[in-house]
Amino acid sequence: MPKLPRVSGTQAIHALQRLGFEIVRQRGSHIVLRRGLSGCVVPNHREVKTGTLAGILRQAHVTPEEFISAL
Repeated sequence: MPKLPRVSGTQAIHALQRLGFEIVRQRGSHIVLRRGLSGCVVPNHREVKTGTLAGILRQAHVTPEEFISAL
């Protein structure tokens, strides 16, 4: 598994949108994205920690390689 990059919440959301996710709703700084039956919650922070990003990708059923290529 490649090392996950340090990205902002906005960069993570844009990468997931390139992979087919759509923004469903937002409450505060947390944005919910969905693609089919899989979805994830991304905090719109200045920097998303790598452990949090790994959890987001697990929720979304996206491999780190797919995410890195979509950045």
